[in-house]
Amino acid sequence: MTNANTNTGYLDPLFHPAAHYASPDDVLSDNKLNAQEKRIILSSWASDMFAVESCPALRDVPGMDHTIRLADILAALRRLGGEDDDDPPPHGGVPMRLRRPWAAALRRFA
Repeated sequence: MTNANTNTGYLDPLFHPAAHYASPDDVLSDNKLNAQEKRIILSSWASDMFAVESCPALRDVPGMDHTIRLADILAALRRLGGEDDDDPPPHGGVPMRLRRPWAAALRRFA
């Protein structure tokens, strides 16, 4: 009996995403995949493991005949949405001063 945790190099030989998809958009448009499967493929492509050494903004995925821009992969993940969505950054607001109890006391004596 093999333990899945000890056999990390195994990948089902019939499932090689790079052999089936040429771009992040191809992954998103495949209606046979559910959102989680699409997220797994795109996240694996975004991994630093596939980063091009001299150009970390590119990914060299085994089985593909071209590199993929990391920005395109991340954009596809954002379009996919779901559990990994981050809240948008907060917009600037009105500056707020913290109340200082001692400041009120000083105004009384001025």
